[in-house]
Amino acid sequence: MHLLVADDERVIRNGIAKMASQYQHSFSSIRTAYDGLHALELINEYVPDILFVDIHMPKMNGMELCKRINEQYRNIIMVVISGYDDFEYAQTCMSYGVNRYLLKPITTKDVQKVMDDILTAHSYPSVFLLECEDWVKRIEEHLWLLQWDEIEKCILQWEEDLSTRMNVFQIRNLLNDCMKMLIRRLRERQFTPISPIEEMKSYGAYKSPFSHFRAQLRQVGNDLVKWRNGNIKDPLETAKSYIDHHLSEELTLESVAEVIGMSTSYFSAFFKNMTNETFVQYRTKKRIEKAKRQLAVPYIRIVDIAAEVGYEDYPHFSKVFKTVTGYTPSGYRKKLGIK
Repeated sequence: MHLLVADDERVIRNGIAKMASQYQHSFSSIRTAYDGLHALELINEYVPDILFVDIHMPKMNGMELCKRINEQYRNIIMVVISGYDDFEYAQTCMSYGVNRYLLKPITTKDVQKVMDDILTAHSYPSVFLLECEDWVKRIEEHLWLLQWDEIEKCILQWEEDLSTRMNVFQIRNLLNDCMKMLIRRLRERQFTPISPIEEMKSYGAYKSPFSHFRAQLRQVGNDLVKWRNGNIKDPLETAKSYIDHHLSEELTLESVAEVIGMSTSYFSAFFKNMTNETFVQYRTKKRIEKAKRQLAVPYIRIVDIAAEVGYEDYPHFSKVFKTVTGYTPSGYRKKLGIK
């Protein structure tokens, strides 16, 4: 978390900064501003998660600053610092999106209490987990294929949607849960990232929780590439290999999709996009290629060859074979000089 303290009294702003530094959930950075304009400059430079702002400041007072922030930076949590005589001003600030206010004199207990209240109030509703599941599933499938453009589309869509419904803390917590869910799903595919993915307690040098999430995904993607290079072929080659070694079985689109960890519809589109032929076309081609090799061996009965390549119904096998090669199975043997 990043904190900005704006107060024209040096003793007060430095005092609040020191109190905040002692908070149990430590801040990534704590910066101070000596008036409203200075605060706005710092906010434009880096967007803090939380702003403590005094009502009375020169050049731009706290009310005006809160109004500007409410118009431009809806995700910033604002805490107004006021005296008892400023209560009406504080109420006005609440209409500008201010979340809490502190009355002077301020103690360490006051700062820690308001921080606890903020974090408690900004946990995200469990209903978002349902949306999270669907979104993570799409991210997972694109990540497995290293389709970074598609991943970026998913992120941009959700970033735009959530920014209107959730604050920065809720988004950060939700993305932490999304990453945990993604890692669990990847482990079901027998892949675990090499680099540890630490929980996002703040987003450090990144501009937003989503920027940090993007960096985490890149890290997972890089580990995925390293893992594949040392252990397995890519998903397409895995699918092809499975098909080639199970031609005699009841080989379905669903069964192959399950083996490589994709949904049936996604695998169907992926296979067509990568090979320029459908799953059925590829399966038929490989079955007929195997049948042709076995037909070249004189002592193997044609009916047995049909079963060996997945056709229990011999007439159906004969029809498919002729459609692909232009010959019946027996006609193909005669062509090879086998009687």
